[in-house]
This record gives sequence, C-alpha cells and structure tokens, in this order.
Amino acid sequence: MTRHIEARLAGSAGGIAAALATGDTGAIDEQDAEAMRRAGLAHLLSVSGLHITAAVGLVMWLTLRLLALSPRLALTGRLPLVAAAAGAVAAIGYTWLTGSQVPTIRSCVAALMVLVALVLGREALTLRLVAAGAMVVLLCWPESVVGPSFQLSFAAVTAIIAFHEHPRVRAWFGEHEEARWRAGLRAVASLLLTGLLVELTLMPIAVYHFHQAGLYGAIANIVAIPLTTFVVMPAEAVALLLDTIGLGAPGWWVADRALAILLWIARTVAGAPGAVTALPVMPRAAFGAMVAGGLWLAIWRTRWRYIGLLPIVVGAIWTVATPVPDLIVTGDGRHLALRGDDGRVAILRDRTGDYVSDLLAEAGGLDGTPALLSEVEGARCNRDLFWMERHVDGRVWRVLATRSLYLVPSKQLISLCRRADVVVSERRLPRR
Repeated sequence: MTRHIEARLAGSAGGIAAALATGDTGAIDEQDAEAMRRAGLAHLLSVSGLHITAAVGLVMWLTLRLLALSPRLALTGRLPLVAAAAGAVAAIGYTWLTGSQVPTIRSCVAALMVLVALVLGREALTLRLVAAGAMVVLLCWPESVVGPSFQLSFAAVTAIIAFHEHPRVRAWFGEHEEARWRAGLRAVASLLLTGLLVELTLMPIAVYHFHQAGLYGAIANIVAIPLTTFVVMPAEAVALLLDTIGLGAPGWWVADRALAILLWIARTVAGAPGAVTALPVMPRAAFGAMVAGGLWLAIWRTRWRYIGLLPIVVGAIWTVATPVPDLIVTGDGRHLALRGDDGRVAILRDRTGDYVSDLLAEAGGLDGTPALLSEVEGARCNRDLFWMERHVDGRVWRVLATRSLYLVPSKQLISLCRRADVVVSERRLPRR
C-alpha cells in the first residue's frame, strides 16, 4: 500500500499520504519533515488519536448513511449500534495496518472505550478514559512511561479533556441558540484556545526531551488539523477505494492539492522568525514540579486545583533561569561541545555523526548545526589534542581534550595538564 500511494503522489506529499495510511514516513523529505517538526505539525506524521478518530468517524458516517437508505432498517434497526461496531472494526484494523505503535494502541483503546460508552449511553470523554488507556499501555509496555511519545500523547489528551470538563468552558463553548456565524466564531475560538492549551502543556515535555519549544504550533494546527481530518484523509480513502476499479485519479488530485497546502503551511511557519526557541537542558526537579502541577490541575475539581499553578510557575522560572552550559561532555568522554566567547557552540571531533552533533547542539540550547572547534578562531587543534582558552566572568579557563586514541608523549601531555583547568579524555591518562 505504501508503494501504491507513493506511486500516485510524488515527493513529500506521497510520503505524508503513506504515513497517514500505513505509518511509513520513509519517503518524506528530511527538510519537509524538519519543517513539520518546527511548525508543530509532526504529530500528523505519527498515526495516533487524530487519525484513529478520523477513520472511525468516516466509517461510522458511511455505515449510517448507507444503511439508512433502507427505510425499514432506518425505522426498526439500531443503526448507531451497527455503526459503532463498524467503527470499532475500523479502529482495530487501522491500528494493525499501521504497525501497532504505542500512540496508535493508546488511541485505539480510547476509541473503543468511547464507542462502548456511546452504546451504553454513558458520557464518553472523561479522565477515566485516559486513565484506562494509560493502564492498558503500561501493562503491555511499562518502559514507555519515560519516553516522549507516551508523555506527549497522554498529556495532550488529559489537558483537552480537563479543559473542556471545566464548567465555565462548557458554558462558553457549549450549544447556544444563536446565528451560524456566531456559532462558527465560537468554534474557532474553542479550537484556538484548545490549541494554545495543548502547546503550553506539551512545551515542558518538548523542552525536557528535545530542548526546543515551538511558538506558532497552535495557529498552524487550527488549519492543518481540519485540513488533514476532513480533506486529506477522506480524499485518500476514497482514492484507494476507487483505485480498485481504476477511477481513483480525482481523489488523488484532491489529496495532492490539500497536501501541498499542508506543506506550504509547515514551511512558512517553520521559516518564521522565532518559530522555535532552543533551550538548554532542563533540570529534572523543574520538570517534575511542572508535571506534578499539571496533574494537580487536571485531577482536582474544586478551587484547590489552582494550587497546581504554583509548582508550574516555579518549574518554568527554574528552567528559564538555568544558565546555558559553557562546556558539554558526553558520558564516555569522547565528545564535547564548547561555547566560545562569541556564544557559538562548536564540537570537538570533525567526523562526529549527526545524532551526537544534534544531541550536543540541543543540550547547549543551539537551534542549528554546531561549528567545528578545529575551525574556530583561537582554538589550537592537531590530530590528537585540542586546546582553547575561554573567558568567563573575568577569568580565563583553559580546556584540554584528546581527539584520538594515538599515544601522545607523556611529558608533553603532563605539561599541558598542569596548565589546563579542565581536561577531557576518553582514554586512560598517565597517573601524573
């Protein structure tokens, strides 16, 4: 199916369409994938709640409309029950088709519980739903609790449900007898506030794991989510269905145009000034305080809930006040990044891989690619050693690091060590 979709849509559009259908993101251009991440739209590439909801909703709608063509079934049959069963089958099948990743399983479990609640006449969207979905995931994959995927997906859903369960929010955005244009404005305001809430909720998690925070994601998602849910996915589903008889071209044309708009939004937002703010490593205690405060806000129903704002504010101030590191060293001592007097971050080894390079840049609060210390003015490098003087708060710090595993004359190395303030090496050094 991935090959079939990529043959119908070229470039990143085909890659995104394949990701929506099968979860395979391999054909998305790296620059476009980075633009999606910087614009806060990367969640569209990971099959989860949005996609499961769209698939279930589309199947239920089609089932109801088709069965209702029969007057007898429409008047005597329990069509909503049949449609819910069809939606459940669609949710399970879609989860299996896309590789059964943790966010997809969580979304599938949640969708099934919503359908069961609807059949039983119960209120479906509650925090109990989130808790039950989390329990299923943690029973099967307990290690996922420390990963960003679990934390981001469950934090977003928890924030949305807790926000819309609040009595004042229900009064503002519930059903009103009013003109359509006012109802439309109310719906747009609800989407905007929900998007801003989700961005604020996910920001600490994104900073903790990825050392970056997006600023325009809420605005981009207001257009991107409806475009994906109501245009791209239905058009792609219809095109795949009609391809069985060779008539899918119109559906692919609609999907291609919609995906072109989506990519344009991602590129425009990602290129806007200040689209992403890079921050250094967040203290674990600050992250824990913000998580605890968020949970307190979501779980409590009385005025006691607002006490949760205190640890959130403390954690945020703590994070912002954390100084940007001057020197970052990996645990094995092999790689380091040093911030120069001009504020630029540069790395020790010329052939550092992309993963380690990105890791050091993110930990140093750098949004971009770090420079090489061998090319920085004032640094002295040869094949085996690196030496640089760094001026901080009126003091000169001398940093020495090894760049290879080749032997260095011990007398010279000992002499350098005596003069250095910081020595970094991955190898055993002479005792002296």
